[in-house]
Amino acid sequence: MKLLTDKRLSKRLAVVLCLGVLASCGFRKKYENPITKDTLQPDKVLYDKAVRDLEKNRFEVARLTLQTLINTYDTSEFLAKAKLAIADSWFREGGSHGLAQAEAEYKDFILFYPALEEAAEAQEKVCMIHYRQMEKPDRDTNHSLRAEDECRQLLVQFPNSRFAPRAQQLLRNIQEVIAEGEFRVGSYYHNKGSFPAAANRLNAMVDIYPLYSSADEALWMMGDSYSKMGPRFRDKTGRAYQRIVKDYPLSDYVEDAKKKLKEMEMEIPEPDPVAVARMKYEQENRVSKGMRSKAFGVFRKSPDVTQAAKSGTPAMDRGSPTIPASVPAPAEAGGVTDVTVSTVNDPAALDTQPDARANPPKPEGASQPPAEQVAPPQPEAPAPPGNKKNQKKTSKK
Repeated sequence: MKLLTDKRLSKRLAVVLCLGVLASCGFRKKYENPITKDTLQPDKVLYDKAVRDLEKNRFEVARLTLQTLINTYDTSEFLAKAKLAIADSWFREGGSHGLAQAEAEYKDFILFYPALEEAAEAQEKVCMIHYRQMEKPDRDTNHSLRAEDECRQLLVQFPNSRFAPRAQQLLRNIQEVIAEGEFRVGSYYHNKGSFPAAANRLNAMVDIYPLYSSADEALWMMGDSYSKMGPRFRDKTGRAYQRIVKDYPLSDYVEDAKKKLKEMEMEIPEPDPVAVARMKYEQENRVSKGMRSKAFGVFRKSPDVTQAAKSGTPAMDRGSPTIPASVPAPAEAGGVTDVTVSTVNDPAALDTQPDARANPPKPEGASQPPAEQVAPPQPEAPAPPGNKKNQKKTSKK
């Protein structure tokens, strides 16, 4: 009995000692960009001190030390590292103000040191700044669109960087959120009965974000919207169903789409082998939501990206606004589609020429139209006869 008690006491003492060691360390979070070169140069000493302050969350002290290094040793070999560490200090501090400052510092670093490997890391951090502030699809999309632009910039400017694969996955997650917002708007229009608006919104969304997890459902809804817009949209209806069969062959809507195509007597395409392989990979690697995520997802500000694609090339172009199919096409050659404004030089043209707006006067020096084309001035109508008594009164006056 005494032996067991001694063992428990020894375990408790060990736990207390461990906690004391952790407390003395201040729960340090290791910095990702240290300089391992062992030297006693004063600029290196300043940098090492700033890194220790960063790891202990003393951000203001670290920034003052780094700024001293930059101002004092303007030719130091650690100058770029110091500038990046200042941006990292703001990024670690967080908050709306801290993240805004971090973005500005990272942009400056990329501008001054675009050839360094750390420039790609700085661009990835800029993407992460907006990625962490993204909201759900039915809310403000400002940070989602900014994150999409910054991740695209990383893939365009640093395509061979080690950060490019991660940026691709971040871009898929971001586009899943943006496409979900567009899908909800299109679904709302469809359920409301605004079929032209629904078809236009869903068509643009599927064209830009084909990797969206519910793209097959969007195509099904789009085909239904076109079918209810009249027989002249029969071809668009059929193409929507054909895309389901060809590009999403493992979808639950494939059999229904084939039945629709048979009823319309349209061709049923063969499934695309690349699409089959991609959908199999997605089904094998898709992460299902846990009970905790389902229960507390309503109270979470950040969007759910568990259904985002894990393969495929994300869209590198946001696209441009589209015109609904129900809007009439512009007139053919010979029709008037432009509106022009010109100054009328003759002030009496509107009085003497009833169609002066359709035939504006020619500029000075040009030949005048024949006289018979100009309407002659109309004589004034005679005054109506008045009362004889009134005429006598006026003559006497």
